Amino acid sequence: MHLKALTLRGFKSFASATTLRFEPGITCVVGPNGSGKSNVVDALSWVMGEQGAKSLRGGKMEDVIFAGTTGRPPLGRAEVSLTIDNSDGALPIEYAEVTITRIMFRNGGSEYQINGDTCRLLDIQELLSDSGIGREMHVIVGQGRLDSVLHADPTGRRAFIEEAAGVLKHRKRKEKALRKLEAMGANLARVQDLTDELRRQLKPLGRQAAVARRAAVIQADLRDARLRLLADDLVRLREALREEIADEAALKQRREATESELKAALAREAGLEDEVRRLAPRLQRAQQTWYDLSQLAERVRGTISLADARVKSATAAPEEERRGRDPEDMEREASRIREQEAELEAALEAAEHALEDTTAHRADLERELASEERRLRDAARAIADRREGLARLSGQVNAARGRAASAQAEIDRLASSRDEARERAVAAQEEYEQLKAEVEGLDAGDTELAERHDAAERELAAAEEALSTARDAVTAAERSRAAVSARHEALALGLRRKDGTGVLLGAGDRLSGLLGPLAELLTVAPGHEVAVAAALGAAADAVAVADPTTAADAIRLLRKQDAGRAVLVLGGARAGQVPAQGTEPLPGTPAGQLPGQASGAGQGRAVGAVSGADQAVANPFPASGDPDRAGRADPSGTSVATGECAAPAVAGLLQGPAELMAAVRRLVRDMVVVGTLEDAEELVAAHPGLTAVTAEGDVLGAHFAHGGSAGAPSLLEVQASVDEAATELAALAVRCDRLASDQRAAAALRAGCAARVEELRERRRSAERERSGVAQQLGRLAGQARGAAGEAERTTASAARAQEALERATEEAEELAERLLVAEETPVEEEPDTSVRDRLAADGANARQTEMEARLQARTHEERVKALAGRADALDRGARAEREARARAEQRRARLRHEAAVATAVASGARQLLAHVEVSVVRADEERTRAEAAKAERERDLAAERGRGRDLKGELDRLTDSVHRGEVLGAEKRLRMEQVEAKALEEFGVEPAGLAAEYGPEQLVPPSPAAEGEELPADPGHPRNQPKPFVRAEQEKRLKTAERAYQQLGKVNPLALEEFSALEERHKFLSEQLEDLKKTRADLMQVIKEVDERVEQVFTEAFRDTAREFEGVFSRLFPGGEGRLVLTDPDNMLTTGLDVEARPPGKKVKRLSLLSGGERSLTAVALLVSIFKARPSPFYVMDEVEAALDDTNLQRLIRIMEELQESSQLIVITHQKRTMEVADALYGVSMQGDGVSKVISQRLRREPSRLD
Repeated sequence: MHLKALTLRGFKSFASATTLRFEPGITCVVGPNGSGKSNVVDALSWVMGEQGAKSLRGGKMEDVIFAGTTGRPPLGRAEVSLTIDNSDGALPIEYAEVTITRIMFRNGGSEYQINGDTCRLLDIQELLSDSGIGREMHVIVGQGRLDSVLHADPTGRRAFIEEAAGVLKHRKRKEKALRKLEAMGANLARVQDLTDELRRQLKPLGRQAAVARRAAVIQADLRDARLRLLADDLVRLREALREEIADEAALKQRREATESELKAALAREAGLEDEVRRLAPRLQRAQQTWYDLSQLAERVRGTISLADARVKSATAAPEEERRGRDPEDMEREASRIREQEAELEAALEAAEHALEDTTAHRADLERELASEERRLRDAARAIADRREGLARLSGQVNAARGRAASAQAEIDRLASSRDEARERAVAAQEEYEQLKAEVEGLDAGDTELAERHDAAERELAAAEEALSTARDAVTAAERSRAAVSARHEALALGLRRKDGTGVLLGAGDRLSGLLGPLAELLTVAPGHEVAVAAALGAAADAVAVADPTTAADAIRLLRKQDAGRAVLVLGGARAGQVPAQGTEPLPGTPAGQLPGQASGAGQGRAVGAVSGADQAVANPFPASGDPDRAGRADPSGTSVATGECAAPAVAGLLQGPAELMAAVRRLVRDMVVVGTLEDAEELVAAHPGLTAVTAEGDVLGAHFAHGGSAGAPSLLEVQASVDEAATELAALAVRCDRLASDQRAAAALRAGCAARVEELRERRRSAERERSGVAQQLGRLAGQARGAAGEAERTTASAARAQEALERATEEAEELAERLLVAEETPVEEEPDTSVRDRLAADGANARQTEMEARLQARTHEERVKALAGRADALDRGARAEREARARAEQRRARLRHEAAVATAVASGARQLLAHVEVSVVRADEERTRAEAAKAERERDLAAERGRGRDLKGELDRLTDSVHRGEVLGAEKRLRMEQVEAKALEEFGVEPAGLAAEYGPEQLVPPSPAAEGEELPADPGHPRNQPKPFVRAEQEKRLKTAERAYQQLGKVNPLALEEFSALEERHKFLSEQLEDLKKTRADLMQVIKEVDERVEQVFTEAFRDTAREFEGVFSRLFPGGEGRLVLTDPDNMLTTGLDVEARPPGKKVKRLSLLSGGERSLTAVALLVSIFKARPSPFYVMDEVEAALDDTNLQRLIRIMEELQESSQLIVITHQKRTMEVADALYGVSMQGDGVSKVISQRLRREPSRLD
């Protein structure tokens, strides 16, 4: 297997697709610094699954994608394909050529492919791991790899060897098994808990099932009794229903007869009602006729009276009515009045001219009078003004003085109010300050109370946390105790033997010398149970008996009962006695086949005790025969001297009853306990007379050995585990009690803290309410103080304004007093002369009188003219009206004469009609009387018929009610029958048709089923087994007895039988699953053990080979020097680390840190080359590992490389020409100004060619 080709596309500086083709041998990659040589190494590491960006010399994985240059844009993905030649089948895949491809996208996505098929990273790692290429990529020695080797800790150096040895897959297998084991542990504990819980539930559920079975028997009695009583009820109801149906039929017949009679009565009643209805119109018509004729007679009489009255009225009118004035006289008088009217109009015109003159004169006089009066008014006003001014000034003086007095009084009042307000303000302020001091005290108290409340809440929180912690601790302890208890029970169950040993232990009453299981009687030093059990062998599961007689009795009992076999240890035996055995030889145990005996000596019989000549039976590993053999166990039985150390004797690890210890010490004579099998080898080789037992239970002697992987634990181990579990259970019980006490104390403390918090909270509420009340009072007092102060301020301001008003009033009063004094001292003028005004007034009055008389004369003439003008017109109208009235009177007299004639004729005709109407009224009255008599007779007949109908109706109703009651009773009986049938069907599943047939009173009652524990008589003719006839009282008594018995059972779980069966089945299933889980766990433990053994074996071999190669390589790289690999913990090959000791020639130092840089690098190269030579890989990649070496050391390294190329392919990144000289092919990497790497290849004796 070797690398065949590497193709890079967009990986770091390789922007274009570049393919490097490799061949077996040494391939060197050369080029200037920065050209991209190391990118080839990174590509190889990356395509084989490297996941660390720092290992690829980047900050993040996307840095492997070509980032672009000034001339080329960045790419979106990087792709590397590695082709491997698998013609030798080194890779576990059916291809001669395998191509691994890895693609990274700039968005973070990635793909893996094997031969073009998408796969997982894990698939690639597993494919390569089988060829020695692990995740750590030890085959690639890149830049800085030597430093990582030098600075690695011992565990890290071990990892290099493990990876080269292919241990990774084994460790993965172990990790997988450990994960399964861890997951299985939880499942095992869960199944164990479930199994224990089901086992605890089975017993009470079994009791419930027994009760359920007894309840089923009682319920069968209940069912049978109830069904027979129901059947009896059904039969009785059917009989009663038949009787009720017969009674109902008779009542229906009587009802039908009564209905017929009622129908006939109703028909007669209807006929009479029809006759009465027919007579009613006749009577009504007769009455209406009589009434109409009577009214007609009255109207005729009225007509006669009216006609007579009109005749009388027309004939009584005077022949001539009163006439009015003569129309001609009235017209002559109208002409005379028109003449008088003309004369009066002329006189009116003259009077109006005289009135105008008089009016003008009166107006002139009035104007003069008005002028004079104005002059007199002005003079009088001037005098009045003077007098009024004096009075006004005097009033103003008095008013000003009054205002001053009022202002003074207001000032006095305001001063008094101000003083009172100030006093109230001072009192309110004092009370406010007092309450404020109280509030401050309350605030201080509330602060203290709040602090106490907060402290109490903190204490409560701490108590609650402590209580929660205590609860968690109690829960955890209870859970642990339950787990330990379950383990103790499981282990105790393991002590219960079902073979011959178990039979003997159960027959202790018949074997007086039986002491008990040896495992229970012995106490083993902790940690040595496995070793002691291996030393005792089958005797670890033996039963201790007192003497050989008891042992023989025990063997006879086993044979008699065919109970199997058992191992017996005899107590009180002499020094030469050994334990008895069954017939089966016990290979691998100290009580096995006796050496030197005949083949039949130990078969088919029990061996009780042997003589001193057969003492070798006590130890199946005899010494070489030398009586003075070295390494004999000391007499105390505590230890055996073995060279420089002392191994404890098995006998010294055991304690037990004195009568057993002699036999036990004989069983483990010359047996010691050592640590490992290697120690046992050394011990037995040095002291053949001793038998070594390892801590893992392997037994090794000079002539006999047994051991191997872990087997089933012995009773001794199980007993030790039981004792340990019992001790732990007792300790957990004490701890649970203590934790429960702590929990109760924490609960009490929490309750006390809660009560304290609630008390303080209530006190805070009370203080808050008190402070709120005081605060309200403070607010009220503050308001009062502010109000009183405001009132005082307002009163003061009002007093100031009143003082200003007083000053103004005083000044005004003084000023007005001065003005009044001056006015009073000024002289008053005399009254003006009024004679002219009086004269003008008299002339004006005369002129007005004259005007009045002229106006009156004019108005008189005017009125007379108007009166005469209307009178003439009225006389003309009166003459016309008189002529019209005379014409109308003549027409009225003619009409009255005609009406009188008509009225006389009407009165005569009316009298004749009245005579005929009176005759008709008499006849109508007679007809009405006959109709009333006929109707009354029919009504009497109808009343009698109706009475008979009512009687029949009452009888029919009574019969109907009886029939209805019968129907109701029948329906009730049917309903009860349906209820009985439904009850039988719903509660008991019995069809109505089969109820009476199977359980009717005519059927015999079978005997009750036997109760649990009751044995029925064997004689079928026994009364207990014979059916009995049905007696309702007996069945009712049977029902009550069964009900009492059922009640005495208490609460019955009807599903107990099914639940018990299901629970038992589930318990069985879980028990099987538990055994499967335990077996699987044992299998996993075996797998882990095998893996550990395999890892230990592989690593041990790889280390030995690597250490051997390192010594050779180091001596070649450092001629005259010494180097070796040392394990840090050689006793534990699974976890030991690896140190490197290097001593170059001429130096005494061994620590790497004291070497020079070149020496350290060369030492690291030596370690890597040693690993390569010890566990060769198909190829190796080295990136400038020889850069720090001089020519001499470089030449030594090159020779080693030439040796490596014989088994592996080498790809070397180098600048050294000597390295290039040994190469089979060269690849030159260059980078131009575009920042893209290009590769040129050259093989020996071939022309170079450029590769894209």
